[in-house]
Order: sequence, then C-alpha cells, then structure tokens
Amino acid sequence: MQVLKQQQNSMTYIALLRGINVGGNKKVPMADLKKAFEALNFTNVKTLLNSGNVFFSSNETNVSKVTSSISNQLESKFGWTIPVIVRPQEEIKQLVDKNPFKDITITPETRLYVTFALDLSKSNLLIPYESEEKDFRILLVSNHEICSTLILSPQRGTVDLMSFIEKHFGKDVTTRNWNTIIKLAAL
Repeated sequence: MQVLKQQQNSMTYIALLRGINVGGNKKVPMADLKKAFEALNFTNVKTLLNSGNVFFSSNETNVSKVTSSISNQLESKFGWTIPVIVRPQEEIKQLVDKNPFKDITITPETRLYVTFALDLSKSNLLIPYESEEKDFRILLVSNHEICSTLILSPQRGTVDLMSFIEKHFGKDVTTRNWNTIIKLAAL
C-alpha cells in the first residue's frame, strides 16, 4: 500500500542544466549526471543529449526544493556551481501542445529556440519583438520561457540571439532548440 501511495504522489520533471559540455568546458559525463540524480532518490532518471537535459520522477512536489537539492548535489559531485532550472514535464508538454512556432516558415537557416528562466517578468521588451534586420524574433514571453526564432546568416548566429536575450532578460537562463523540447515532452 505504501508503494502505491508514493507512486500516486510522484511528479515527473525535466531539469535543464546551463553551461555544461559546451566547447569542451565544464565536462559532465551523462552517466555521472544520471548517478547524481539517482543519489537523490529520484527515479526513472534519463538523460537526453549531452547538453544537460534530465528527465526524472520524484515524490517531492515542491519545484524549489527539487531545484535546491539538485543544485547542492551537482556542486558537491562535480566541484562547481551548475545552474539548473527544473520544470514539471507537464509544463513542457503544454508548451509543445501550444506550439508557439506553428506559424513560422521553416527553412534550412531557421532555428527555433525556447529559453527557460526562473523569472522573466522583469523585462520591459515589447513582445512580440522583431530585430531591425528581421532575422530574429521573440514570439512569446511567459514567466518561465521565451520562444524565439533566428534566421542564420553570415551576419547573425545563435550567439548573437543568446547575447540579446541575456541583455534583456538576465543571465539566469538556459536555452534549448525546439526539437529537444519536443523530445523532452515525449520522454
């Protein structure tokens, strides 16, 4: 009976780590990351790609407590602070169902991004936003995510868009491409 009760209270989450395994810096093997999450008694732990996406279940329903536990565990395990944002998987599924990119014409140069943050309410940027050059747009900003598009060119790349987002929304963010978000929702 006790096991059944724990399963009913279990939440599924997605943890999004910032700044690991980028350009050969701050390397975190996914097998070690998985073990770090399992050491917190999280279950169904799965990693996706090498950029720090972790699916897991927990009996803890307070996202702040889950985030704090993960942050402390990662710093202890890897020896440096790894910023982490945790979202209930249901929120990721709802975003995918809403599909903020449904009206975007996709070309080989088009990139679709979702940037996650703890709080995005402080920016005063008028949304939707489109750059003067019309090569990137911010379609949606909620309290938790920014949905943006970029058309790659010799003059503009992903780093430029990320710099713009950090300038207007702060550095406590992490970004994933739309295809990764779809995969996280399906786990």
